[in-house]
Amino acid sequence: QRRRRLITITLVGYRGTGKSSVAQQLAEQSNLSMLDADAEIERRAGCTIRDIFAKQGEAGFRELERDVMSDLLQRGNLVIAAGGGAVLNADTRSQMKAAGPVVWLQADPDTIESRLRSDTTTHDRRPPLTKGDLASEIATLLAAREPLYREVATVTVVTDHRDVAEIVAEIISRLNAPEARR
Repeated sequence: QRRRRLITITLVGYRGTGKSSVAQQLAEQSNLSMLDADAEIERRAGCTIRDIFAKQGEAGFRELERDVMSDLLQRGNLVIAAGGGAVLNADTRSQMKAAGPVVWLQADPDTIESRLRSDTTTHDRRPPLTKGDLASEIATLLAAREPLYREVATVTVVTDHRDVAEIVAEIISRLNAPEARR
């Protein structure tokens, strides 16, 4: 009897690009489970990401993030909404690529800023990562992270001015295309 191949689809991208919303619908339509890495980190730590940063600093958070991503990437039959900075760790990037397709959700910095400002939970759960205002933080972090997102991405999907169903349909179509299965 043939064993069914385990698949993991990892969604990467900056905060506010739609990873959690898209992952939920993508998982439902693909008959896979879904886990949000940031929510899993908070569950394991018993506190918010903001609290983890306050107690352990960014280095402590990144270590926990690496451990959680490593666990999730070994499970299979899963759609993972990775934290925006999960790509900062080289081992995590390698594990993402080995686990299955990686979808980079991309949005314009203005779209990201608008989405983050309208997300009422962002301030309570997430600390600022730079000293500047939100717009300059987005610009700074995107400049640092975009090459890493590009490195791991199997496909890139732009999420500006699109609803979740449309984004999910594009992901499924592109992942089923022959060039995505290399």
